[in-house]
Amino acid sequence: MNIKRYMIKDTDETVLRKLDPNETGSFRSKEEAEIEMVQLKKRLAELQDILFAQKEHSVLLILQGMDSSGKDGTVKHIFSGINPQGFMVTSFKKPSLEETAHDFLWRVHQKTPPKGYISAFNRSHYEDVLVPRVHGELKDDDLKRRFKQIRNFEEMLADEGTTIIKLFLHISKEKQLEKIEGRLRDPKRHWKFDVSDLQERQYWDEYQEAYEDIFVQSNTDKAPWYWIPANHRWYRNYLALSIVVKTLEGLDLKYPKLDTPTPDISELISPRH
Repeated sequence: MNIKRYMIKDTDETVLRKLDPNETGSFRSKEEAEIEMVQLKKRLAELQDILFAQKEHSVLLILQGMDSSGKDGTVKHIFSGINPQGFMVTSFKKPSLEETAHDFLWRVHQKTPPKGYISAFNRSHYEDVLVPRVHGELKDDDLKRRFKQIRNFEEMLADEGTTIIKLFLHISKEKQLEKIEGRLRDPKRHWKFDVSDLQERQYWDEYQEAYEDIFVQSNTDKAPWYWIPANHRWYRNYLALSIVVKTLEGLDLKYPKLDTPTPDISELISPRH
C-alpha cells in the first residue's frame, strides 16, 4: 500500500472534485481487504506495544469529514485490537461555556497524547475554522489568525515528539443521505440520528469549499492531510488502518533496554542464609 498516493498535495480549489469517494483501490471485494485487515490489526497491536514501552513518541490521529462520513466507525474498527491502556479517543462537540471562555485551542491541547500513547480526535480544532466560516460567524482576518495558530500549534506538537496524522473521510452527498435514511429506518440506530445532520446538508457546497481552504492553509510536512474514500466502509477502514500502521513503522520504535547491568537471576532466587 502506497499511502503517499492519498496525501493531499494538489491544494487547488477543486481538489475534492477530483477525488472519487467510491474508490476501493486494487481490491475487487470486501473479503479481499478483510484478509489484509487481520494482519494489519496484528501489526498495529505490535507497534503500539513498542510505542507504549518506549515512551519517546506519541501519535495523534485527527478525523474530519462531513456528517455520517464514518468517523465513529473508523475509530471503532481500526483500534479494536489494541491495548486500551495506551489509547485515548476524544469526540469534540459544541464548546461548553467553560471552553468558550478560553482560547479555542485550550480544550484541544488538554487531550493531546502523552509520550507512548495514541490519541484519536473525532472532529477537532478544525471545527473552529470550519463551522464559523460556513455560518459566517468569523471575519476573514479572524479565520486567518486561527489558521496561523493551528499551524503553530501542530508544529509545536510535532517538535515535541507527536506524530500527527490528519484524515479527511470523503463521502458523497448521495451516500450521506443514504446513511441518514438508514438510521431512521433502523430502531437500533435511531440514537445516531441528529436533525442537525439534515440541516447542515443545506450547506454542503459551503462545507466543501471550507475544507478546500483547510487543506490549503494547514497541509504541512509535519502534519499532512490524507483523503480517505468513505463510501465503502470496509475500504475506509482498511485505508485508515494502513496509513496508521505505515506511519508507525516510519518511527524509530524500539523496546527500551535496561539502563543498569542485567542482574544475576540465580542470585535473586537463591535463599538467604
